[in-house]
Amino acid sequence: MKVLFIGESWMVHMIHVKGYDSFTSTKYEEGATFLLNSLREANVEVNYMPAHEVQVRFPKKLEDLQQYDAIVLSDIGANTFLLQNSTFYQMEIIPNSLELLKEYVALGGGLLMIGGYLSFMGIEGKANYKNTVLAEVLPVEMLDTDDRVEMPQGIRAETIKDHVITKGMENWPNFLGYNKFKVKDGAEVLVNIQEDPLLVVGEYGNGKTACFASDCAPHWGPKEFMDWEYYQPLWVRILEHIQK
Repeated sequence: MKVLFIGESWMVHMIHVKGYDSFTSTKYEEGATFLLNSLREANVEVNYMPAHEVQVRFPKKLEDLQQYDAIVLSDIGANTFLLQNSTFYQMEIIPNSLELLKEYVALGGGLLMIGGYLSFMGIEGKANYKNTVLAEVLPVEMLDTDDRVEMPQGIRAETIKDHVITKGMENWPNFLGYNKFKVKDGAEVLVNIQEDPLLVVGEYGNGKTACFASDCAPHWGPKEFMDWEYYQPLWVRILEHIQK
């Protein structure tokens, strides 16, 4: 299985104030390292594209996407795909990356979106996938605004449907939050968190789709989740289910 994993990277720019004086520093972080290593240990071939590389490296042709059995979007907003450098700065007309993803799934590809502050609608609605063509592809109905549910006290999920993905997954760990959405007609909810869906699977055209409402790693997915015995099987099974 060959997977393209996109997102889960960020830069933090800090201002340090020490009395009268101040200075700035910048650090770069990636949030998917633990998950990517888990997938590779399970013999999944993963090509990782950090969020900032989408601007210059996201494929411009459908054939380049079709080399992958599944594509994962995690904590990366729609603007990163829609406002690439050549369009935003040089006003060039280029292929719409989200249209390419839509066509990729329709022709049999697999697509997984994982939750986060820039997934689904995201913080202040800035991820904004509801207003893109992926709203048609994903198996969920997104909200019109900020869709975060913050749970600092922790909240456990519950398997509600027996499925090849959820086999044996009865004792879910705590999560610290998730993106809230509704399920489309015809899609399947496999796991709930409170009364909301956590894991949903569906179909679009000849392809399969999945949505996981919380994080694959901190901060919503705490160490308890990463240490869970089903952490690796969960992601491998989802990808096996949606792969073309």
